[in-house]
Amino acid sequence: MPKDPEATELKQMIADYMEQGFLSNIIAMFKSDSSLYDMVGTLLSDERFRVRIGMTALIEELHKTRPDEVRKALPSLLSLLGHESPTVRGDAAYLVGLIGDEEDRVVLKSLLNDPNPQVAEMVRDLLEQED
Repeated sequence: MPKDPEATELKQMIADYMEQGFLSNIIAMFKSDSSLYDMVGTLLSDERFRVRIGMTALIEELHKTRPDEVRKALPSLLSLLGHESPTVRGDAAYLVGLIGDEEDRVVLKSLLNDPNPQVAEMVRDLLEQED
């Protein structure tokens, strides 16, 4: 299945902007186009630390101002819970815990036995917070 070159280019642009610290610009983009939530998972798994931390900050901010809309990122985040990188799994779990409802957070229980102890501990803490 061929990739949409425009979508690939847009993801690259968002990642580059995020790496440069233009979080407010990216927030404005997401506020004006909710279809961008489909890209959250891809961007959260970017190899660049600043892009990943920026995506976390983006979702945290949009969760405050647009809690219902930000849930559109859940499918792409849930797909990362089995990612090979423990950092990506942990970041995705944190965001699912933040923006997901009780039903979404049930999926996090599978990470309680994650091979990476930090991921398992973070998920344990997330699940204890909801009690």
